[in-house]
Amino acid sequence: MDEIRSHLLIRYDGSTQLRDWVSCMVRPITDHVATLPTPSWYARFAAQLMTDPALRVLIIDDARDSPTMRQAADGLNRCLPDLPDQVRTDRDDMVRILVVHMCAQKERELADGMTGAGWEATTTRLVDAVVGMLLAPVTQR
Repeated sequence: MDEIRSHLLIRYDGSTQLRDWVSCMVRPITDHVATLPTPSWYARFAAQLMTDPALRVLIIDDARDSPTMRQAADGLNRCLPDLPDQVRTDRDDMVRILVVHMCAQKERELADGMTGAGWEATTTRLVDAVVGMLLAPVTQR
């Protein structure tokens, strides 16, 4: 995923578009899971880990330690200079949950033989949703 993110960071270097930076956060995950054989369990396992408080911390810390993830987060944060810190923290959690659980849902659908949106469409829809969530009005600080 870091390799995918590295290529995206080069592509979007200097961008002021929130969508580009959200893509740097979402696409490495969806592109990775898309390369796994069906049925895969990667996203569903990650979703289970995210529900365990001790394991969740390990996953989040590991992601935060990634230089490519930090660079993508910096680019994203530059696009949202007026977002209050607590709102940013809460929305970061919402984004993480949405991305992990939607990937797990897509993985389950594929394992069950369901047709529908492929990984590319899922990626686009996730990026759309995350951009909308991050740009949503702040009504309580």
